[in-house]
This record gives sequence, structure tokens and C-alpha cells, in this order.
Amino acid sequence: MIKKITPSENEFDIPAKNCYRMVILGSTKVGKTAIISRFLNERFDDQYTPTIEDFHRKFYSIKGDVYQLDILDTSGNHPFPAMRRLSILTGDVFILVFSLDSRDSFQEVQRLKQQIFETKSCLKNKTKENVDVPLVICGNKGDREFYREVQEDEIQQLVAGDDQCAYFEISAKRNTNVDRMFQTLFTMAKLPNEMSPDLHRKVSVQYSDMLHRKSFRSKKIKDGDAYGIVAPFARRPSVHSDLMYIREKAIGGGQSKDKERCVIS
Repeated sequence: MIKKITPSENEFDIPAKNCYRMVILGSTKVGKTAIISRFLNERFDDQYTPTIEDFHRKFYSIKGDVYQLDILDTSGNHPFPAMRRLSILTGDVFILVFSLDSRDSFQEVQRLKQQIFETKSCLKNKTKENVDVPLVICGNKGDREFYREVQEDEIQQLVAGDDQCAYFEISAKRNTNVDRMFQTLFTMAKLPNEMSPDLHRKVSVQYSDMLHRKSFRSKKIKDGDAYGIVAPFARRPSVHSDLMYIREKAIGGGQSKDKERCVIS
């Protein structure tokens, strides 16, 4: 969705319609970072380190088209409400995470779901766009069933009647239902299913230069092939860039021809 250019990334020349931002929200210690680690690296780390805000970027080559997925792993403390609102405004798809052994974290997800709807509705009033937002709610730590505090009927009440909201009980530790959750999210967002962790070939950074070459994309990648590359040292676009993006979208500037690429420098 919003792209910070580096010399090597510029050669991708990705259309704006192929660029998206995924935002992960939830209380502290619910496993947001663990889910992203599973998604990006297929790893799980038992050690807990509080997240202030982490930014990741992944490129895909799917059936000859290139996609960019930016991932914003937010703080559970939300020390700056304005930053959380900005994260929501710039997000395209959302994952809300609570821990099945923490009722407080479930109540926070209820508040976040409402805040996303209200914030996106506010932007819709200016852009006349559809307010529907693809969103998955994750009840993490399914491996701690004995300590469960949130019951399934309560969760179903939260997602009932919302076609753009799905629920999964997962375990990032055991890697239970994580891939299915991402597949569902991408399907709701009308993104290629191949973006899911188990449906594309992971390509090393050393190999990534080949994906920059249009000749490689057009000649050597067979139909049906899908590749994914985690961008090293990805840097979050500046707050100024995010604000300019929202401003341009609100006043209709995003419709002009010079905004057809996902580039904000």
C-alpha cells in the first residue's frame, strides 16, 4: 500500500493495487509477534520481548505478478492513541489477537474491532469507499486449554453476522490453524491464496535480485509458481508519509495518474 523506496526495491515497479498493509493489534503478551514470526520465518520463540512497534515487508511473485505486503506489529500498550488510529487508517487487512486464557485481552479485542469500524467509517465519509475491512480475530494460546477464560459462545457473538470477520482458535507455539487463518484472511481481502505461508516457495535474499528482473518474471516463472521473499532491514514509512497518504486519499488525490504506483518517498 505505502512504499518506502530503496534502490533495489525500485526495480519491482509494483502497481498500487498489488500493495497492502496488514496490521496486527491486541493486548500485550497475547502472541502477536509469535504469529508474525510463524508467518515470516516459520519459527516460534518462547522468550518474550515487549514490542514497541515492528515493521516487516514481504514480496511475492505469483503467476508473473509481483505483490508487496507490509506488516505492522503494534504495541499492546498503545502509549500513543494517535499512532494507533494512524495504523488503522493505513491498514488494509487486520488481525486482532487475544489470549484464550485472558478475559481482559478478549475485551480489548472487542474495543479494537469497534474502533476499526468507527475509524474506517470516518474515512469512508470523505472517500465514499466501502467501509468493509477484512479482519480475522485470533484466540491464541490454544495449547493452554486448561486455563481458558473465554468461551466459544462469547466469541461467536462478536463475529456473528459480519461477512468480513472470521474467527480462529490458534496456537502459535504449536503452529495450529495459523496457515488456515492467513488463507482465510487473504481470501476475504481478495488477495492470492499463494500469499499464505504454506502455499509459496520461500526464496532466499541472495536469490531475490533475480525477481527484480522483468525478463525472469516473464520467461522463467511458470504459471502457478509462487515465490516469497522477506525484505531484510525493512523500514517503516515515516509518519509524514502515512499522513500524506491519508490526506491524499481523503481529498481524492489517490486517483491521479502519478499515484498509480505504491510509492511515497
